[in-house]
Amino acid sequence: MKKILIASLMLIAIVSCTKDFESTNQNPNQISDQLLKQDFNLVGSPFSGLLLNLFGGQIEEDLCYDSWMGYMNTPTDFVGNVNNTTYYIRWNSYWGRVYGSVMSPSKQVIQLAATNNLPLFATWAKLIRVLAVSKLTAVHGPVIYSNYGSTAAQIDYDKESDLYNTFFLQLDSIQSDFAANKTYAGFAKFDPSYKGSIPAWQKVVNSLRLRLAIRLSKVAPSVAKTQGEKAMADPAGLISANSENFLVSLNGNIMPLAQICFQWDDTRMGGVMESFLIGLKDGRLSKFYSPISDATLYADHPAYPYKGIRNGSYNTAKADKVPYSKASNDFNNAQTRRAFTASEVAFLKAEAALRGWTGAGTAKANYENGVKLSFEDWGAGGVDAYLADATSKPIDYVDPKDARNSNKAASTITVAWNDADNNELKLEKILTQKYINTFTNGLEAWVDFRRTGYPKIPNVAKNDSGPDWGVIPANEWIKRMPFIPGERTGNTAAVAAAVSKMGAGAKDDIATRLWWDTGVVANF
Repeated sequence: MKKILIASLMLIAIVSCTKDFESTNQNPNQISDQLLKQDFNLVGSPFSGLLLNLFGGQIEEDLCYDSWMGYMNTPTDFVGNVNNTTYYIRWNSYWGRVYGSVMSPSKQVIQLAATNNLPLFATWAKLIRVLAVSKLTAVHGPVIYSNYGSTAAQIDYDKESDLYNTFFLQLDSIQSDFAANKTYAGFAKFDPSYKGSIPAWQKVVNSLRLRLAIRLSKVAPSVAKTQGEKAMADPAGLISANSENFLVSLNGNIMPLAQICFQWDDTRMGGVMESFLIGLKDGRLSKFYSPISDATLYADHPAYPYKGIRNGSYNTAKADKVPYSKASNDFNNAQTRRAFTASEVAFLKAEAALRGWTGAGTAKANYENGVKLSFEDWGAGGVDAYLADATSKPIDYVDPKDARNSNKAASTITVAWNDADNNELKLEKILTQKYINTFTNGLEAWVDFRRTGYPKIPNVAKNDSGPDWGVIPANEWIKRMPFIPGERTGNTAAVAAAVSKMGAGAKDDIATRLWWDTGVVANF
């Protein structure tokens, strides 16, 4: 990727908003047969793009949480090796993607749905908004949601606790609308994920509610328990089989991971994943990454021809680490990417069980089911032996090109479940496996890590944090992304108010914790 392209993405401003999306809410009941016969292109055609833009590319993912969590890391010494991956913020663009490519076009969908008496399309659009903004708030904290569309000089941000309450209330309304129209077929032409199946989208609603409930389990345990139990008790069910996975079409585009890795040559396997996958003898290794031929690079584990790059790596010359492991070639042919899987739901239920939520089942059954579903989903073998392994542990990471990047394994976790373990160790096992499974959907792993400390990963090798963007101590990790420059300069008072909503001593920097990141080490 050319540096001029990266530089062009450094200043992303908020796209102009439109007013009062809530006012377009309609009762979707009693949809007529005549409407089912209409050509809904005008209102339906934006949906594939809305879904695709739930995700990002190199700037939003590869150079942010995919690097911070050790899934992938760049061999390239961007901006003199002082950049997002080493905690000095150069690029910040997910805000612009969400507002420009999800919130703005979904507003038009909602308006058109009202004009054409197609209210269920508005309901679907509102679900996608919750999906998108629940991701955006996990990056920044307070965001513009209830005031989206305001034409006031100052557009206020939602406090995080208020935002989640709004999400849950909107999921109530969305699920009610879907439940009243289970046989509606109007989405079929425009839905690359579920071919218009309303019952399938109902499972997404419940699964999303459970995801958000678990996110709040430490900061608002009563709310979390209520919402989590509600998700698990809903008769529409959760995503529970890989055939029900929420997959987002790439719309004929190359998978961003493949583009960054194979076309731009700017990303390689992460050293953290090397430590976990090789140490635990994980059959998913070859499904995620490509082997290499230079045996000198993997002399520390000669039976496994893979080598990754440390999170926040010291990089001096791109050519040094280009020979390290690329992503699997399979990603070049991918037509979809994972947004929500049955395996993730199983791990959510496993944590819910540890927390004593009604309807969760047992932690052991959900944990083992999650691992089995993950191996099945990724096409890996050997899951039974893997689940029985009580001795293999993550290995130390060795960088054969620069010893400054080498590190002792941060975790000593094993795979086999042991009911005699305490809840902290059980949670670490659950979230380590959830982390491995969510490869290519790393934001959720970054959320889990900040709220619980799991999976255990090393600090960045090179820490360039400082007063410009916030100081991350050597034994800590990045907490959030700052608000974008366009908001800092064009909505200044609102940004200041948003920071005040994050608590005493908060700053618009990378060291300020989000609401659900309590800073409390104990999880129980």
